[in-house]
Amino acid sequence: MIIEVMTESEFKARTRNIPVRIIKLVESLPRTRSGEVIGKQLLRSGTSIGANYRAACRGKHRRT
Repeated sequence: MIIEVMTESEFKARTRNIPVRIIKLVESLPRTRSGEVIGKQLLRSGTSIGANYRAACRGKHRRT
């Protein structure tokens, strides 16, 4: 298994791009009951990535 290492700026860019891609995905889901339920969960979990990353960075800066 090969693990690629990202720079901090690359990771920050990914945490901004992933929620945008998730929003586009959710908008493309069918307007059925299951599509709505899955879409809501995807939005909640997928868009929290950036917030979690920023919170972790704030915590790291406070400890040092």
